[in-house]
Amino acid sequence: MDIGIDKIGFYTPNVYVDMEKLAEVRGVDPAKYTIGIGQEKMAIAPLYHDSVSLAANAALSILDDEDREKIDFVLFGSESGVDHSKSGAVWVHHLTGIQNEARCVELKHACYGATAGIKMAMGHVALNPDKKVLVLGADIAKYGLNTGGEPTQGAGAVAMVISQNPRILSLDNDSAPLTRNISDFWRPLHSDVPVVDGKFSNEAYLGMLKDVWKAYSKKTQRELSDFEAMCFHLPYTKMGKKAIQAITEEVDESETKRFMESYHSSIFYNKQVGNVYTGSLYLSLLSLLEQAPEFKEDARIGLFSYGSGAVGEFFSGVLKPDYKKFLKKDAHESVLDDRRELSIEEYETILQQSLPKNGDDIDIDNEQVNVGKAYLSSIKGNVRNYTVK
Repeated sequence: MDIGIDKIGFYTPNVYVDMEKLAEVRGVDPAKYTIGIGQEKMAIAPLYHDSVSLAANAALSILDDEDREKIDFVLFGSESGVDHSKSGAVWVHHLTGIQNEARCVELKHACYGATAGIKMAMGHVALNPDKKVLVLGADIAKYGLNTGGEPTQGAGAVAMVISQNPRILSLDNDSAPLTRNISDFWRPLHSDVPVVDGKFSNEAYLGMLKDVWKAYSKKTQRELSDFEAMCFHLPYTKMGKKAIQAITEEVDESETKRFMESYHSSIFYNKQVGNVYTGSLYLSLLSLLEQAPEFKEDARIGLFSYGSGAVGEFFSGVLKPDYKKFLKKDAHESVLDDRRELSIEEYETILQQSLPKNGDDIDIDNEQVNVGKAYLSSIKGNVRNYTVK
């Protein structure tokens, strides 16, 4: 059965920080941010946006009435959940108007959550070919001011409709997963920010990439020459370059050069948004499909998903005929172009704001331009209230 991505969209908050200006204030050579980690802008989430509202906006940008009737499973991948019990998928289901006879589940394993959702969605569609699944990857990457991770923050969400006979990308069902119990990045329950061993995490990422690629290649008998392009989980865009170099280190350098040509298209959106955790691989895929010249029909795209702690998976997909007709390039570019640049002072104020932790009620100031259709408007009696404009 042909199962894959039928629709894909993304959303990011309407404000950002310029990385060169942040570097100057921090007393750092701007090239360390723009070249060293490969970031140009960093999306910032004000209080009126959380992982739920970001996911809802991404979903609202692609769903139509037919989708709302046929979707019977909503899978919400996030490591920025807003409740220890209630699934963010339930709020998104409500905010997007999906029919009620549906399952809604939140998935968590660091940045791997959305990939887990896709694999579950494929199984569900295989058993229910007339149904569709909404898969979401939504996160706010927050490390704090003047920290080592500060320039790798970000915020945003990617939404995908998984169905039979997809119009964008058919997903192969011969992936190679791998799990290792390590401590490279995690967020304890008592902390609002993660604990990270940056050097170890980079090493773990690249080591797992090499191992799952070897397992995948042995399993499928596919070689690098069978792929038109590769997309990777991008905690920062320079990681994609390191990944290409790692996966091609034992082959002719012409293969490295070939993948690097498409790499620049695959990081175009991520450079302007920053790290979106569970959504970063799929934001990179969307960037590749919308920014690169049209690939030939049946071109195979390699995908590497990594979630610290750690789970990695290499899988692939084959592009459908006329896939570009079903993308929303102009709308996605407008999401990025219509944002407002924050001064560093504004950014620091926003980053230090937080919702009450003692159960107090709050009405959130939403007098902003272009906040998206969905936003968090208040918390009353410990109940989060969202509004759709």
